[in-house]
Amino acid sequence: MQDLHEEDRSTNSRDATLRGAGSFALVSLAGFSVWAFAGRWFYRNVGEVGLYVAIAAVFLGLSGLLLHPLVQGPNRHRRFQSAFLPAFLAYAIVWSAAWFLLKNKAGEWIGSAAGCLAFASVACLIFRQPRAIPACAAVLFVTHSAGYFIGDRFMAWLTAPGLASPFPSATKAQLGTFAKLGWGLFYGLGFGAGLGFTFHRATRPPTPVTSPA
Repeated sequence: MQDLHEEDRSTNSRDATLRGAGSFALVSLAGFSVWAFAGRWFYRNVGEVGLYVAIAAVFLGLSGLLLHPLVQGPNRHRRFQSAFLPAFLAYAIVWSAAWFLLKNKAGEWIGSAAGCLAFASVACLIFRQPRAIPACAAVLFVTHSAGYFIGDRFMAWLTAPGLASPFPSATKAQLGTFAKLGWGLFYGLGFGAGLGFTFHRATRPPTPVTSPA
């Protein structure tokens, strides 16, 4: 009976991870679309910080609509928003601080590690699951980093000068737009998988204790 309970919990965790990846990929595509289609306007009128704020607003606005089913139990939308909003703001502030201070790969790696730890800590503490912080932070760091840096390499490959383009008829601007959206897709899949695991782990009901027969 205990093995059956463990199998069910593992299946639910896997389903939550996959659902998080798919749902947050859509959110991320919408957020990266701001950069892909309006990036020049933001850089010219409000600067890089303004662009980051606009992207964060899209993430915050859409995540509650698509990701709240990740929370287990009643009042899913309200409980998701009460944890996701402060957790994502903490992640965004920490990641942005690391990037703006260093503006190199080290800043991106530090931002990924510190940002994921910040997200996991805030979310798990709000759900009163402090013991889940190490596992959630570790999974978030691995999946977030994988998605982010695979997307980074995809963009570098697609826009590299001197290489034969996989889309010969596309202009440089079109390739740039597609590359940014591709980065958003990979980032969303990776970070979303970690979000699915985190919210499942932080909101799952306690394991029933059964006495031996």
